[in-house]
Amino acid sequence: MEAIPITARKYTNFDDIKADEYRYWQSRPVHERMDAIEELVQTAYALKGWEIEPDVPRLQRPFVRLPVPWR
Repeated sequence: MEAIPITARKYTNFDDIKADEYRYWQSRPVHERMDAIEELVQTAYALKGWEIEPDVPRLQRPFVRLPVPWR
């Protein structure tokens, strides 16, 4: 098994953390970002106790409904 190098960074404020995170995700290819989103969605559904049916081309309902201020 190949060892993965670990890098530790020290940040002075939250904005630097978010900027570094943004740069990282922008450096990744689109398919990798989409895979990460899918993993997050599946984890969120699992935490809610919902099941995602296999071979469904897209999610059938939103995970969270946000209030819309103009309604």
